[in-house]
Amino acid sequence: MFNSSETEQQVAEFLLQIKAIKLQPNNPFTWASGWKSPIYCDNRVTLAHPAIRTYIRQKLSAAIQEEFGAVGCIAGVATAGIPQGALVAQELGLPFIYVRAKPKEHGRGNLIEGEIMPGKRVVVIEDLISTGKSSLQAVDALREAGFDVCGLAAIFSYGFDVATENFKQARCPFFTLSNYNALIKYAEDNQYVLPGDVEILKNWRQNPETWGQ
Repeated sequence: MFNSSETEQQVAEFLLQIKAIKLQPNNPFTWASGWKSPIYCDNRVTLAHPAIRTYIRQKLSAAIQEEFGAVGCIAGVATAGIPQGALVAQELGLPFIYVRAKPKEHGRGNLIEGEIMPGKRVVVIEDLISTGKSSLQAVDALREAGFDVCGLAAIFSYGFDVATENFKQARCPFFTLSNYNALIKYAEDNQYVLPGDVEILKNWRQNPETWGQ
């Protein structure tokens, strides 16, 4: 699968630079799941920075072509995957659709917004992968609608083992431009965190469900 250490480090630099990712080992965040975490990631911040937005769009597009060959459609996952997916679709000159978290409660009750194209090879775009659950719900919805899902591409992954296993079970290849290991290496090398905090950050990745309790 896609693996460019140069891209991993560059994206990690960008995300830390614009504070799309914040590291607070000694003042952890609380995720919606209830997990305590020393990291918070909001890749929507990249949209406010044209040069970074362009870099991500171009790298995702090139990697999609390298990994999946000719595809016929790009699908964004609501909500943060929608703008990233639309940018990639524009770069590749492809149709764009997006998948809601749940069916619309009025009108036609759509789960997938846009033209349904059974048999069309589609790549799913996410901004972030944690456990992979919401991403794979979108993959399931596309498959049920008749799309041929090639795989999924995202900007960043926490690298949880459960995500790798979930994607394997779903038979859905995926890649990300950067990941937690690359981020921590860049943060350590460039003084974004104190030397003593690196071990805390690494420990969280091993047991995120129980860390901080």
